[in-house]
Amino acid sequence: MAAPAHIIVVEDEATQREVLVEYLSRQGFRVSGADSGPALRRLTERELPSLVLLDVGLPDGEDGFALARWLRERSARVGIIMVTTATDMVDRVVGLETGADDYIPKPFEPRELLARIKSLLRRIAASAGANAATPSTGRLRVGRCVLDLDRRILIDPTSGGETRLTASEFDLLKVFAENPNRPLMRDWLMEVTAHRDMEALDRSIDLRVARLRRKIEADPAYPTAIRTVRSVGYMFVPPTD
Repeated sequence: MAAPAHIIVVEDEATQREVLVEYLSRQGFRVSGADSGPALRRLTERELPSLVLLDVGLPDGEDGFALARWLRERSARVGIIMVTTATDMVDRVVGLETGADDYIPKPFEPRELLARIKSLLRRIAASAGANAATPSTGRLRVGRCVLDLDRRILIDPTSGGETRLTASEFDLLKVFAENPNRPLMRDWLMEVTAHRDMEALDRSIDLRVARLRRKIEADPAYPTAIRTVRSVGYMFVPPTD
């Protein structure tokens, strides 16, 4: 039997943290609590978690956005769910731009949180399983870069530099590469890459596209690889040279 996923709950309010740790522990996860950035760092130094539930507002001048960037620099395989205020869309947008996989606004229903956690863990596991089951899947040209499907990284063919991709970025870029020169609708992209229904104000696909453009386009302001299709979504155009 596989070991339970390790989740770190980063929340400075002690009562909320304890409630979440207890609830997720009852769902069969191995859960650790952290009240600050330093506490999170100490835990991850001992063991890289499967997923981090990360509150945006933290003490000591270090917010969840900085910690999300730090986690993402350490590994593209750690799931990150940002916990934001219910009304602040800016928090959600910035959280996704820093590399988080999902967000949930306060106050939230425990069952919704559990569903999002399970969905993200399934996506990470499926992505890792597909990678392990495919000994050699090759490389694809995407914009100015090369996508290494085995290592799940972008390679700059000129400099040889390598750029990590988050699980959600890799999933989206792979879908684009598998459907070249086809307009793809936003809601379909959300369904096949996030495995959950798109919310009315959900901009995560647009944000992921923006992040990918910064990584693969020669000029992200004038994209040629991932093009916007008005009133539809996006279309991936492979390089012709």
